[in-house]
Amino acid sequence: MQSSNGPELRGSNIVLEKITSKTDISNRRTKIVCTLGPACWEVHQLEKLIDAGMSVARFNFSHGDHAGHQACLDRLRQAAKNKRSHVAVMLDTKGPEIRSGFFADGVNKITLTKGENITLTTDYSFKGDSTKLACSYPSLCTSVNPGQSILVADGSLVLTVLSIDEAAGEVLCRIENNASIGERKNMNLPGVVVDLPTLTEKDIDDIAKWGCKNQVDFIAASFVRKGSDVHKIREVLDSNGGQNTKIICKIENLEGLENYHEILSATDAIMVARGDLGMEIPPEKVFLAQKMMIREANIAGKPVITATQMLESMITNPRPTRAECSDVANAVLDGTDCVMLSGETANGEHFEAAVTIMARTCCEAESAVNFDSLYQAVRNSTIKRYGHISTSESIASSAVKTAIDVSAKAIIVCSESGNTARQIAKFRPGMKVIVLTTHSHTASQSFGVLKGVKSKLIPTFDDESKSIHDVISELRESGAAVAGEPIVVVHGAVAKKGATNTMKIEYA
Repeated sequence: MQSSNGPELRGSNIVLEKITSKTDISNRRTKIVCTLGPACWEVHQLEKLIDAGMSVARFNFSHGDHAGHQACLDRLRQAAKNKRSHVAVMLDTKGPEIRSGFFADGVNKITLTKGENITLTTDYSFKGDSTKLACSYPSLCTSVNPGQSILVADGSLVLTVLSIDEAAGEVLCRIENNASIGERKNMNLPGVVVDLPTLTEKDIDDIAKWGCKNQVDFIAASFVRKGSDVHKIREVLDSNGGQNTKIICKIENLEGLENYHEILSATDAIMVARGDLGMEIPPEKVFLAQKMMIREANIAGKPVITATQMLESMITNPRPTRAECSDVANAVLDGTDCVMLSGETANGEHFEAAVTIMARTCCEAESAVNFDSLYQAVRNSTIKRYGHISTSESIASSAVKTAIDVSAKAIIVCSESGNTARQIAKFRPGMKVIVLTTHSHTASQSFGVLKGVKSKLIPTFDDESKSIHDVISELRESGAAVAGEPIVVVHGAVAKKGATNTMKIEYA
């Protein structure tokens, strides 16, 4: 924080009254992604999630089949229709993965002892035991070196490579901790550039035959490692009728971090996928990676989702830990557009409570933000990075600055593609942002991931003035604006995709 006398400690606006007063959830800006699963996938449960604050429904294609996901999507769309919500749909790909193998003699768990040796074999048909275990990665022997670590089952088992027998396809490892593991557990090779395609055959099939068929709003692509991965995903989408689907790149390993800027340039949005990232880089470094990725996405004006273990304890407990609430709040303060729930909603006993407390935590974090200073910070950082602001972004920047200067109660954006709405959201206005659009996918994508943005679907832009005045009347009737208060309006000169945007001030 900067004052006229120089830097000051941040948080000067946090006083006792803010801590003791009731949480105001009426104008939450940060969006919430919820993973759907057996705990929450009936219509009445999905309606509860929508009411609690879900703006994106995540379908995790690491589990289930097309028929099961289709039935869930049909129920979601019924719930969204019942609630008149523009909740967005995200297909999260399984992606390339390395897994341990199956066990011999019908055993479903093996116990491993610290200090003993175990051999990993690339013969995935081998049925293993506590002395030898199959690994699904064919290039294991040429990818690792003696002294390297191999993490199994989310890091609950750590192995150190001792020697490699390339001819036999085997790697001898030392067991570094006592552990019991089941079959087909995930394996991570920290620091290794893995020789696997980002898009597997399953991923292509899921995107083409389910995602494009159902016109999903987002593809969340797992383990994206370079910019060319994004172009490949776009090719699959474009050749199967998915031109309107946006791509969210999940950054989950060191290679993805090293190529982050080229990935960010090519993608529509970013997911900070901290689970696998915490296996690939030291866990104490993950928060630094999170801050770096969020800041760069903010400067680029692209939405960013922070994910993994945000309220993990609520899978079984009715209340989160204090550390979990702080994690959610700090992601908001870092600048994330969205926060995500995984097992908390998919398999959790308290799925509705998890969304409710996440929404409330986001609101409390936002209340500590000075949005006027944040606008200036985003603008300054953009100019420092690029040397200038693009023409369309300058209109968005001017609209937000005008809204700040005249204390506008809302910004109304007429946007066909959603691009203008995204640019407005980039500059982090402290007031409501309402997008008017004739396209359902723009309504869902804008409401889904753009910070502080709500959507309204209209039949046509032929009578643009009437649509704008209808929204202003609704703001007045709801008490969000009082007669005579200013509203900033940004709209295309001819309300067509790509048209030059103009700005004006209306009054409630």
